[in-house]
Amino acid sequence: MKRLLFLLVSLIAGASFSFSATTQQPPSPAPPAPNLPQLVLTGGTVIDVTNWGDSARDLPNAVVIIRDGHVAEIGSPADVQVPKGAKVLDCTGKFLIPGLIDGFAGMNSQAAANANLYMGVTTVAARADKERGFVDLAANPSPHLYLIDSVGVTDNWSLLAHQPDWTAKLREGTHPVELSPDDTARQIADTVRLGTRVLLLGPHVTAANAQWIITRAHDQHLVTYGQFVSTPYRVGIEAGADVLLHARDYDLGVIPDELQTPLVEDPDGPSAVTAYDYSERIPPTDLRLHGYAKFLASHHAALMPTFSLFYVELPGHRNLWKEPAAALLNPSSMYHPTNPDTGEMLYPLSAWTRHLPATGQRWMEADQQKKADQAAMRLWRINETIFAAFPHYLAASGADSFGTMPGISLHTELELLVRLGLSPREALAAATNNYELQLGWSEIGQIAPGRRADILVLDADPTANIWNARRISTLILDGNVLDRDALLHLKK
Repeated sequence: MKRLLFLLVSLIAGASFSFSATTQQPPSPAPPAPNLPQLVLTGGTVIDVTNWGDSARDLPNAVVIIRDGHVAEIGSPADVQVPKGAKVLDCTGKFLIPGLIDGFAGMNSQAAANANLYMGVTTVAARADKERGFVDLAANPSPHLYLIDSVGVTDNWSLLAHQPDWTAKLREGTHPVELSPDDTARQIADTVRLGTRVLLLGPHVTAANAQWIITRAHDQHLVTYGQFVSTPYRVGIEAGADVLLHARDYDLGVIPDELQTPLVEDPDGPSAVTAYDYSERIPPTDLRLHGYAKFLASHHAALMPTFSLFYVELPGHRNLWKEPAAALLNPSSMYHPTNPDTGEMLYPLSAWTRHLPATGQRWMEADQQKKADQAAMRLWRINETIFAAFPHYLAASGADSFGTMPGISLHTELELLVRLGLSPREALAAATNNYELQLGWSEIGQIAPGRRADILVLDADPTANIWNARRISTLILDGNVLDRDALLHLKK
């Protein structure tokens, strides 16, 4: 009995100890939360902007999975499963395109940043100059900025101009002066350290230096924009320039040798005036122009016309100040803005005309506008001839000077590219994936795995009408949905 009693007590004590030990142990950790994506888009049609806009393999009813600011997966519902618990944006009946890229513009304020984003421009290749001011690197929110800097010449607006080692070296003086090869090499290295992606070869860079700079830039995977005057366009093109900037400039490639030679010493004086006047007035049927167009189309360089810089001088323009995003902008801080009441360009008269009767002043203003409109139409017809040879295009606004506006004018650029002859899809490609094909910017321009998740959700098909690219229902930057309406209200 004693043994039985002892055994019973032992069992009870053991059970009590086991129960106590069990209740005192910490709870086992909860299973780890699933790796949910940042955002999932479902039901929309992803627009194909590959192959220079010549492909049309749109993906309807797409599932787009976004992680860490990038597209992780894309496909049909049968191929891509939506993770349980993921944040889903239903895009049924909508159309998805990559965020738009403005390949040449200023970005000098929070107002400009907001206007760009509101209009769906998520990347800006930003240039500082006397027309566009300095680039505002502190704007937040902001499009992604790919910096452009001049190279090979003195420039008060260079990104290096306020660096102690460069202030004196880059001071322009009366006219820009070409730098030595050693200084240019150091300039390239230093501006790249500041984040520069694009080297701009301007009017004062001569042919030998242009060829050397382009070769060196490509060795370092840098992009080159050519706005040549001293350098003949054929030389810059054959050297491998990536982009020819401004329709008002690259038509200079048609001038004969006797007009080109003086430009080495006089790239912005009377010789340049004569050369530009010749190139602007060349008949669209001229064999020299047709030969130049074929030459352009057969080489690497893409055209960046920035037609928007003379949009208000072409027929069929509208008052851009009526756009919602224009309310963010201050005309007093813009270079040659249009009249906010009429949307027309202002043509200031010389001081002596103040002594004329009002009717005389109005006649002179109308005469200046007529001449500007005629010049714009001559440039347009020249570009129609160039377009017929089928070169490649990149979209850029040139904002905010000569009536252009951040964000808004990239859409006028798309409209003008379509008016020139591109299809709406080709125009969209010029503002998206063409930048990857031409410049190697493979992180942007497509809704595809590995690309940055800058996406516009549209209410209508932009390939049916380019105007539909403005019908943005949702704006996504780095995978985050932005409050588009809030962008119209600047924080004080």
